[in-house]
Amino acid sequence: MAGQQLQGAASMLTLAVIIGAFAFVPTTVQSIGVCYGVLGTDLPSRSEVVQLYKSKGINLMRIYYPDKEALAALRNSGIGIILDVGGVDVVTSLAASPSNAASWVRDNVRPYYPAVNMKYIVVGNEVEGGATNSILSAMQNVNSALSAAGLGGIKVSTSVRFDVIANSYPPSKGVFKDAYMTQIARYLASTGAPLLANVYPYFAYRGNPRDISLNYATFQPGTTVRDDGNGLTYTNLFDAMVDAIYAALEKAGTANVMIVISESGWPSAGGFAATIDNARTYNQGLINHVGRGTPKKPVALEAYIFAMFNENQKTGDATERHFGLFYPNKSPVYPIRFS
Repeated sequence: MAGQQLQGAASMLTLAVIIGAFAFVPTTVQSIGVCYGVLGTDLPSRSEVVQLYKSKGINLMRIYYPDKEALAALRNSGIGIILDVGGVDVVTSLAASPSNAASWVRDNVRPYYPAVNMKYIVVGNEVEGGATNSILSAMQNVNSALSAAGLGGIKVSTSVRFDVIANSYPPSKGVFKDAYMTQIARYLASTGAPLLANVYPYFAYRGNPRDISLNYATFQPGTTVRDDGNGLTYTNLFDAMVDAIYAALEKAGTANVMIVISESGWPSAGGFAATIDNARTYNQGLINHVGRGTPKKPVALEAYIFAMFNENQKTGDATERHFGLFYPNKSPVYPIRFS
């Protein structure tokens, strides 16, 4: 999951004092999913997890590698999934030769599709450093392998951190920091696939609480920020961050590429501003909001909350182990409605 997001997402804002309490107003949510991580010692079985998704009306899931047991449990469930290929070593292997990609598709996609509704194959999650040079070749090889297997309806993309964007404030200034992202965006435009992005207002707020209001970061009312570059106004940080990515796509000549939010969430414990109240407020706000899209793209936005469970084997900051909507015993960390 996420490391540090860009801390300056709204660093120049002078924010008003927020008055009043926020009342959730549910809207029709067309595409809200939850990421399913398995880095815990006490998590329920894969089949129990699929039943929990269904019982809560969660119709989209992201899994981070071809987990055979999970894929088997997902058969005929109707749940649409994002399937990650796995770690950087897998991305490098897929980039190395078309035959490696063909073998990967043969072993991890063909045995399950269409009984398992695979929406996107994700080639790399938050890949950094020299390995970024392998992403595009790996995507091309996987796309070719899917087409050769008669599975060309599954879209291939990659999932990026928000800090692939430079100059993110105001949103209209957004631009890709590195050339490889422009190449990836142009390839996505040619295939009709979306760009998957992990967008965490939590990390931006944690990095700059002086200039970013907690209410602005958690979908609560009271702040309106005008972007003179595009003439749009923003009432929450999530929209501003997503529209900065859309601005970067435009500058790359790929304004037709849509965005899927492949991760977003707020921790309920373990660090600064990581409380149950803040986590519930953010995640419920996200669910209620994404059906409206963003000021720049006011169409329903597909988004995946991170994550289904608290995972006690995650490394890094203590917050990393407290992003779950549910405890491993399947009881909710806090009340939340998915529709």
